[in-house]
Amino acid sequence: MKTAFLFPGQGAQNVGMGHDLYENSSLARELFQEAEESLKLPLSKICFQGPEEELQKTENTQPALLTVSYIVYRLLEKRPDFAAGHSLGEFSALTAAGTLRFSDAVSVVRKRGKYMQEAVPLGEGTMAAVIGESRERIREVLSSIDGVVEVANWNSHEQLVIAGSKAPVQEALDKLQPKKYVYLKVSAPFHTSLMKPAQERLAVDLNGLPFADPLFPVMRNVDALPSRKADEAREGLKKQVVSSVLWYPLCRNLLEKEEVERFVEVGEGKVLTNLIRRIAQPIGREIKTFSISDMKSLEEAAHEL
Repeated sequence: MKTAFLFPGQGAQNVGMGHDLYENSSLARELFQEAEESLKLPLSKICFQGPEEELQKTENTQPALLTVSYIVYRLLEKRPDFAAGHSLGEFSALTAAGTLRFSDAVSVVRKRGKYMQEAVPLGEGTMAAVIGESRERIREVLSSIDGVVEVANWNSHEQLVIAGSKAPVQEALDKLQPKKYVYLKVSAPFHTSLMKPAQERLAVDLNGLPFADPLFPVMRNVDALPSRKADEAREGLKKQVVSSVLWYPLCRNLLEKEEVERFVEVGEGKVLTNLIRRIAQPIGREIKTFSISDMKSLEEAAHEL
């Protein structure tokens, strides 16, 4: 049975995350300390105690999620056949695969969060999840609107995220009249052309970091294909900042092309295991899923993996 590890992205964060791991594992304590030394930031305090508005800052959220995911991966002591991460999670997946050093990864994703936040003035951009509309219909409506509004995430057959400047996003929702939509609690329109300044700054940093070939294939957000070489991984991370996250095609490739039957969400939350179940069901694929974020779920999963 093939296994894929899934690494969560921004939105999965929660005050208290990682605390149980820290209390019960010396390795977790060592890795939090390594992250804090690299960042010059009290990351464990922000994760465990918040306040929430501090953890929600993009430049704090990204290293926090990567650190917790990497700790879970190390404690699991299992190597998957494939890995994938949603947006930021692709950095976590590549760190687990040995492509990026952990200290480099936490440092660069903090910069990534800062660059993305600074690319668009606060309050000018937004993102909204649209439920129950086809990708074709959404793209048709978006093409009729002046201003920046683009598909940022293709999460499943029934959920896409649009993003851009506030007024064009609202105009798109008014024209679509979808069954349901939800504005996301984010501070910038990620994965759109408005992130070009962030992409240019991040590319300089990524070019300055050593990348190794992944120990296992890591699926890219930008084209839903696996990175098997260091250069493929680096280029995928660069393009990802302004490109739509193709999570649905990525998951379909894992399910159908690669015939993965077991999916493990490595880190905070259950968003990705919920999504993969919803994607697998209508195409008739039977899968097993696990979500690991603390010692109890780690021990339960370890018996079956």
